Amino acid sequence: MKIDPGSHVPIYLQIAEAVRAAVAAEVYRPGEALPSLRALALQLQVNPNTVQRAYDELEREGLIHAQRGKGLFVSERGTTSAQSRAEQTAHQAFDKAVRAARSAGMTARQIRTVFDAALGDNEKRENPS
Repeated sequence: MKIDPGSHVPIYLQIAEAVRAAVAAEVYRPGEALPSLRALALQLQVNPNTVQRAYDELEREGLIHAQRGKGLFVSERGTTSAQSRAEQTAHQAFDKAVRAARSAGMTARQIRTVFDAALGDNEKRENPS
């Protein structure tokens, strides 16, 4: 999990998004415990209150739940919820990019070419041979 202290996005939201992504990717599965508040705060070198705020956000969303005395766990619908949110976020980003491309006069074919190139670049970064 990487946090960018220089980002305009608050650290607690970066943490929440990173946990959401990990749940969507099934790094953490339903019923599985998340790192303790203190352990994650130490790992990320942030104040434990910052991690608590991120976990509170995820608990409000229903992505995780607390078990008194045991810790925080991914809810049964956590993976589905996280994947749905990831799809929404991707759709919004694509929509914004398409609108920008259209306003620049690009055709659907040009937009697809740019998208395919970006997707290929991303796959190369994820799977270097």
